[in-house]
Amino acid sequence: MSGLVLKLGPKERVLINGAVIENGDRRSRLSIVTPNANILRLRDAIHPEEVNTPVRRVCYIAQLVLSGDADKEEARMQLLRGIEQLSQVLTDHDSRVQLDHATEAVLEDQFYQALKALRSLLPREERLMAAAS
Repeated sequence: MSGLVLKLGPKERVLINGAVIENGDRRSRLSIVTPNANILRLRDAIHPEEVNTPVRRVCYIAQLVLSGDADKEEARMQLLRGIEQLSQVLTDHDSRVQLDHATEAVLEDQFYQALKALRSLLPREERLMAAAS
């Protein structure tokens, strides 16, 4: 994760290696220079009661690794299984690209990048579920 720049709004919170950091009253930028730091924007966090779709379930597993609440090795296997299951349903080119990015990131222990790729699938999943009902 070296070279990550976080742009935070006033009072925005972020979880870095298990510590909640709250920004002050003005916008700011933080440069994360520690490789493999676990970072999660709390505004992007999925709460347990919101884990009600296949993509959200897989995102939540990645989120648990970033928050320090899941073992990386166990989560890696769950993520790879979940991504494989998603790839059987989300067969369009754009989804495949994001699933490939997520897989590569998981294999490289880049769970933030995996979560980012998986989160990009949420709007697509929402549209598919709305069309199915």
